[in-house]
Amino acid sequence: MKITALKTVVVNAEMRNWVFVKIETDQPGLYGWGEASLEWKTRAVVGAIGDFETMLLGQDPTRIEHIFQTLYRHSFWRVGAIGLSAISGIDQALWDIRGKTLGVPVFELLGGRVRDRVRMYTHLGGGDMRAVYDTHHSENPRLFADKAVEVVKLGYTAVKVLITPPTETLNSIAAYKYAEQAMQAMREAVGEDVDIMVDCHGRHAPANALEFCRVLAPFRPYFVEEPVPPENVDALADVRRASPVPIATGERLLTRFDFRTIFEKHACDIIQPDLCHCGGLWEAKKIAAMAETYYLGVAPHNPLGPIANAAALHFAFSTPNFLIQEDMLGDVPWRWDVVQSHLVNERGFWQPTSVPGLGIEVNEAEAAKHPFKQEIIHSLTARAHDGAVLDW
Repeated sequence: MKITALKTVVVNAEMRNWVFVKIETDQPGLYGWGEASLEWKTRAVVGAIGDFETMLLGQDPTRIEHIFQTLYRHSFWRVGAIGLSAISGIDQALWDIRGKTLGVPVFELLGGRVRDRVRMYTHLGGGDMRAVYDTHHSENPRLFADKAVEVVKLGYTAVKVLITPPTETLNSIAAYKYAEQAMQAMREAVGEDVDIMVDCHGRHAPANALEFCRVLAPFRPYFVEEPVPPENVDALADVRRASPVPIATGERLLTRFDFRTIFEKHACDIIQPDLCHCGGLWEAKKIAAMAETYYLGVAPHNPLGPIANAAALHFAFSTPNFLIQEDMLGDVPWRWDVVQSHLVNERGFWQPTSVPGLGIEVNEAEAAKHPFKQEIIHSLTARAHDGAVLDW
């Protein structure tokens, strides 16, 4: 069996573009799908996938480790987020082919099931700095509570929210009070049976990151995510040592080599590799195995498309130190028209599938109805003119 073509399908899903990767083979009707979506870098990722094509044509698609090593090492220059996203989509498509060839779901090839269902959570949004200084900001914390209640009614037992406004070094009292009020309102609304995670998007310096952790601690967040930017692991380790709540990070880290420093410096409690960025399913399994030796849980990052959802399901079912899985099921109402899926979501939990491969199929005619559009970073364009700190 040989690879005969490497193609991309780009779908604009409003918040972001989905980049789907299709690998075709010389076996009639046998192909695989993966996802390489990378926010605001769509054309660059599509270009990287095209660059990798010459390394793939004629290769045996069952040699997944060999192909990863070829794409990662033979470029000479390490490939970065754009290249690793391309490799991730290729890797997922190779596993899809392998599962179809053997007639089994991918998680059976990754060690088999270690759990009977996969716990999910979804993101409530938030994070606009202007809300803190709005004359009616006292009402805003309640909005997060109302959103949390709506999600819990769907069966979710956990939610994540962005309630810590950005700053350069230190926040004002108003910012801490806003986060405290929002967290308190959510906790009172959903009770103690629902976990609440707080996402910081790497917005803070260590001092104000710690203050937010202290303010949120009485309401027992499940974890606080990426409290400081990802470039300085020592700063993150300082926060983790002093924090009264668990710290999570990893959505912007690539391959086991980025995560190695995090592990060695004991810089977090939970890691969050993104299977569409870190190198794919096989690389994520290696990262999780390394984390297991440090007694760390894995809560993969995933605000992306439906193929990413499918890949995450197979990872979660087969990974012993998996904790919980992010989803973005409410992004566009036609999500499952573009990608037909055998995933079953029962009140906030994914159920096992017996369908070979990843268990999905892309309707390319439906995908064509939503062509590429350049994403707009609204918060950057709205506030850059006044010298405010940029919110990404």
